[in-house]
This record gives sequence, C-alpha cells and structure tokens, in this order.
Amino acid sequence: MIGLYIILGVVALLLLGAVTIYNKLVTNKNMVAEGWSGIDVQLKRRNDLIPNLIETVKGYMGHERGVLEQVTELRAKSLQAAGVGDKARAEGALGAALANLFAVAENYPDLKASQNFIELQKSLADIEDQIQLARRYYNGAARNFNILIQSFPSNLVANTFHFTPVEYFEIEEAAERAVPKVAFP
Repeated sequence: MIGLYIILGVVALLLLGAVTIYNKLVTNKNMVAEGWSGIDVQLKRRNDLIPNLIETVKGYMGHERGVLEQVTELRAKSLQAAGVGDKARAEGALGAALANLFAVAENYPDLKASQNFIELQKSLADIEDQIQLARRYYNGAARNFNILIQSFPSNLVANTFHFTPVEYFEIEEAAERAVPKVAFP
C-alpha cells in the first residue's frame, strides 16, 4: 500500500512539474508576442512618419527623385513584410535608405533649416530609440523562450505541446545596422 502512495506521489509531482513548465512556456511565449507587438507599434509609427518626411523633403530635393522613390518603395516593402526575419530585412533596408536620405539632405541648407524638417528629424530620432528598446526587449524574451524550449526537462513538455523556437529580430548586413544619422543644426 505504501508503494502505491509513493507511485501516486511521484506521478503527482511529475504532473505538477509538467503543469508548471507548461505555464512557464505559455508565459514566455506571451512575452515574445508582447515584445513583437512593441516593435510593430514603433515600426508603424516610423512608417507613418515617412510620408510627411518625403513631402517635406520633396520640395527642396526636386532632382533627388531616386532617393525619395527608394525610401517610398522600401516603406511599402516593410509594410508588406511578414514574419520576423522578413520584417528585419525590410526594416534594415529602410533604415539604410533613410540614412541615405539624411546624407543627401545635408547638401540642402534651406531644408536643414526648415522647422518642419527639424521636427521630423527629432521625431524620427525618438522613434529609432524606441525601436531599439523594443527590439532589445523582444530579443531578450525570444532568448528566454528559446532557452526554455531547449533546456531539459522543459524541452520534453515543449516538444509534447509543439512549442517551437522563435526568430530573433536582427539586422543581418553591417551596412543596414547603421542607425539613420540625424544631425540637428
């Protein structure tokens, strides 16, 4: 009879452990989703700011159409990107195009002195900081979730319930890692 109680106790402990691990997995998965939501909000803010930036710059940089078209095209690609990897690649390319736009804008003193352009630069700098913070949070949550999925004994529960590792939000090319340079007059 004591043996039966021991077996029931071990089974109860194993079930309790499995439930605890499952709840940790769900908590971490939700933290990853929250992190991604934060990135998505900041990227949307940046994408909403870009048309205003293009309109402001367009009047001053009439013969720089290629730069403006590239930013507009990459913005559209970024809005259509699905999945973390595709979004990271699209956003990296858009960031590089914005850096190029600001580099070209340096050649236009009237543009650099425009109050509207200055405000847009400040807003973009703030959004870039927020994107960086959101990306760090997401990548930290993704790291914790992936570690939990790959560690023993939680990997047993993760495999049973089909939890899969999540992708990091990384910019792959060194040229795309550069944050758009925003210089204030």
